[in-house]
Amino acid sequence: MLLRGRMTTRRKVLLGLLAAMLVLIGVAGWLGMAATRGVETSDMDWNGDGVVDRGEILQSFYAVTAERSSEGNRECTTFRWFRSGEVIRVQCQTVFKAEE
Repeated sequence: MLLRGRMTTRRKVLLGLLAAMLVLIGVAGWLGMAATRGVETSDMDWNGDGVVDRGEILQSFYAVTAERSSEGNRECTTFRWFRSGEVIRVQCQTVFKAEE
């Protein structure tokens, strides 16, 4: 006799929520949202007041994009508001690579 687990309503809802979360994270990654680009929490001070609050962390999921570019040894990340495209700030660093 083969016993099969029943798909209860609670399990269906949980599976649906999990699938929806994965789709939302995929869309956020495709759109270039800052939260999916490896931006550290300490760098999420979008209003420049020196304090990162919960609202600014949430904005990195839906309101702020991060675009990375490199030119030689210089790597820059440009943060923009998603709707207007207005630049919030550009963060650059020089990266030294070992010679091969």
